[in-house]
Amino acid sequence: MSCNVEEMYQSLGISKKVYDYCEEIIEGLSDRFEQIDKVAEYNQLKVIKAMQDNKVSEACLLGTTGYGYNDLGRETLEAVYASIFHTEDALVRPQITCGTHALALALMSNLRPGDELLSPVGKPYDTLEEVIGIRPSKGSLKEYGISYRQVDLLEDGSFDYENIKKAINEKTKLVTIQRSKGYQTRPTLSVARIGELISFIKGIKPDVICMVDNCYGEFVETIEPTDVGADMVVGSLIKNPGGGLAPIGGYIAGKKECVENAAYRLTSPGLGKEVGASLGILRDFYHGLFLAPTVTASALKGAIFAANIYERLGFCVVPDSTESRHDIIQAVTFGTAEGVIAFCKGIQAAAPVDSFVTPEPWDMPGYDSPVIMAAGAFVSGSSIELSADGPIKPPYAVYFQGGLTYEHAKFGIMRTLQEIVDAGLAKLDK
Repeated sequence: MSCNVEEMYQSLGISKKVYDYCEEIIEGLSDRFEQIDKVAEYNQLKVIKAMQDNKVSEACLLGTTGYGYNDLGRETLEAVYASIFHTEDALVRPQITCGTHALALALMSNLRPGDELLSPVGKPYDTLEEVIGIRPSKGSLKEYGISYRQVDLLEDGSFDYENIKKAINEKTKLVTIQRSKGYQTRPTLSVARIGELISFIKGIKPDVICMVDNCYGEFVETIEPTDVGADMVVGSLIKNPGGGLAPIGGYIAGKKECVENAAYRLTSPGLGKEVGASLGILRDFYHGLFLAPTVTASALKGAIFAANIYERLGFCVVPDSTESRHDIIQAVTFGTAEGVIAFCKGIQAAAPVDSFVTPEPWDMPGYDSPVIMAAGAFVSGSSIELSADGPIKPPYAVYFQGGLTYEHAKFGIMRTLQEIVDAGLAKLDK
């Protein structure tokens, strides 16, 4: 049987014109992809070393039920995470339901009535608005007497150091730094820039807790925010560190006191980390973590491919086609709802699961406008798998991320381009 890749793409709905256009772009990306592979190699070795140093055994892959006392696999996995992030402790649990839950847990456990939370990087991700109380919600930090202050980034994306200094006061207990852009078109923060910001803040108030929302950023660089002064990093296991295999879960890694506070809030005062059965999913947690560096690399390659395609067509892309990468998300601004919807249709059509359904905008919990989400994933909501989403409101930008393999990410982007071209929203170069 002959191996004709172009014919396979055509059988999956990719026209010759789209195929040729994309192949021409890929030819110029070999150097970028080689750099990504080098970072993945380093991070792969880092994960292996952490597993070996903490003596991961076959017994660690087994689960517990009930209270989960003396869960060897759970305790070893948390030691592995602490080694990878170079922290004193870590909390890695299936009982943490998502990234927003992990962030809420870290905030609520380390803040007390009368404290103030500061975001020096502008508005946080939409779902945190209700956690904080920016938008009223039951159980928010605001309801518990915790105030919030925000300093927006400057127009060029740099930190507003002057107003950050003014915002820090005697009540400032915790500073939250969102690494990724969320539903914004600002630059993602590099680990180096996060370190500079933390150093500045600690220079003003040394005892303030600096927490980094690390979602979408793990293993993109060879260092993590805890290597540059962060007291806590927080993330979701159905993003980068789960490697596409973790079916649920989140993590908090950092200083022992911060992690202990989170553990007591997650379970109960007096119980903390001692309980919480792993229920037989530890194998997926370990296996996914092992694969995470190379899976993240595949997602990064897909994001760079997307940036090059849509920038060449004249759309605004963040990051642009040449910028260094600090998370796996690629934003493309279409300026119309039709563009966002067409892009998401392409991602859905490229999925291995539910490729035959059509994504539509809907009023999702935690968001202030209709949101469209496309993902035919093996793990529901997993955004390390090929996925795209965006709010249906100006500037009408879509956010693409994931791809367990580069080949799937590549096909997904080609399928979005096919949808955009077929909808008459862009014309390919002759």
